[in-house]
Amino acid sequence: MRSALPVVRVEVAPGGDEPGAHDWYRAVPAVAQVLAEGWDLSAATVLVGDNGAGKSTLVEGVAGAYGMGPEGGAIGSRHSTRVTESGLADRLRLLRGVGSPRRGYFLRAETMHSFYTYLEENPGARGPQNPEPEFHAMSHGESFLTLIGDRMMLPGFYVFDEPESALSFTGCLALLQHLHDLVRNDSQVLLSTHSPLLAALPGATVWEVGDWGLRRTAWEDLELVRRWRGFLDDPQRYLRHVLDG
Repeated sequence: MRSALPVVRVEVAPGGDEPGAHDWYRAVPAVAQVLAEGWDLSAATVLVGDNGAGKSTLVEGVAGAYGMGPEGGAIGSRHSTRVTESGLADRLRLLRGVGSPRRGYFLRAETMHSFYTYLEENPGARGPQNPEPEFHAMSHGESFLTLIGDRMMLPGFYVFDEPESALSFTGCLALLQHLHDLVRNDSQVLLSTHSPLLAALPGATVWEVGDWGLRRTAWEDLELVRRWRGFLDDPQRYLRHVLDG
């Protein structure tokens, strides 16, 4: 029988609706909607939308509220190069399922290079029989998949911010398979992506993010999917519009 979800719902924390001097994220429609209405998460939740729509702000906020480092890592990670996180995490309250696993990990594509150095400098107690993978010696995509396979196996809450940035088509397929296996084995996944392939994660609730805020959307109705289909069907038509426009 499937265990309860690590995060059932995201809500504003007590006092979190009081505006602060640096709460710029409140002007982002998707974030404002979550603060006003709350947000129910599924076993697999996918966020899709253009740059600047608020996807990364939301996943960063949820990961931080769960106790993960804003630049990536497990619960309690202290990796930090430059503090740029929004502060949204302090405004959120996460409602947990009874008996749910407490493990969690955040993979944030834009900070992974420095995060690998952090792991090298803080190897923990893995021991000589289980050494830390040499992430810097791998290709970008190989290091992502190795980290995921090494750190994201047991039931928990796993958050991803645009992991496709390092992955080829086959790499995305491998990640999709791993995410599907995680969900089938009592884990929960929250994913922000620009990849129509990753957005097709079986059973996922897909949210399209934009000027309207958040709206549940079927995969085939996503603007992302329609645009890719249009380009692949007739790339020259798109290129003429872009290059001659």
